[in-house]
Amino acid sequence: MKKAVLETPPIQSLDRGLCILEAVAKSTDPVSLGHLTDMLGVDRSSAFRLANTLKRRGFLANASGRKDYVLGPSIWRLGRQYDWGGALITLCHGHLKTLASRTGETAHIAVREGRKALFIDHCAPPSQVILVTGQTGESAPLYCTGHGKALLVDYGIDELRTVFGAVALRAYTPRTIVSLSQLARACAKIKVQGFAIDDAEYQEGVRCLAAPIRDRDGAVVATIGISAPLTRLPEELYAESARQVSQVAREVTGMLSAGAQ
Repeated sequence: MKKAVLETPPIQSLDRGLCILEAVAKSTDPVSLGHLTDMLGVDRSSAFRLANTLKRRGFLANASGRKDYVLGPSIWRLGRQYDWGGALITLCHGHLKTLASRTGETAHIAVREGRKALFIDHCAPPSQVILVTGQTGESAPLYCTGHGKALLVDYGIDELRTVFGAVALRAYTPRTIVSLSQLARACAKIKVQGFAIDDAEYQEGVRCLAAPIRDRDGAVVATIGISAPLTRLPEELYAESARQVSQVAREVTGMLSAGAQ
């Protein structure tokens, strides 16, 4: 008989302090002590001591002229000092190698940078001689690449107008999407099927499959995918390749969501 694995009990005060930070971070308005008291289910003095401790360390601050709480400067200092891109690369590189090995194609991770998809890491199988676009440090348009469209998967027409404004969408190939209404329909389809396809829309002769990576709140933070010449990624291989890409994206998403309540 297997022995039951005992879960280490949490430190209650630390857990409550982290709950306070999450609540304040998610709120668009300053958060009152009364709200924190109700949320934690503790007495007002206990909630005040927790919030005041976070305030002394600079993780919370009082809104100007008020006693309600907003995030403090220590949060922003940590955010500036932490290399989020580097952390994502460290977290995902093993999955990149797995995807490259499974598909026999170059695998990439991309994040959004303005109107571009920025490739922050890639991995090619050892046997691969011909490399394709999307090497580390390169960027590509959001609207006509697999990674770019996967990064925009949750966007509707209004959000797309906010991103692109009145900028004309350049046609890189005869297959390039050049209207926001087309792009919105493509995003809706990608959201249903779980992956995006770039069918030689950015570069002639190159196809790409990519899937979104989400954080614990469900927001798209990156994409993972593969690129290959048309001859190595014909339409009959789409289903299997998409399954492999989507599976790895779900695995990474699961890692980012670990610990979510």
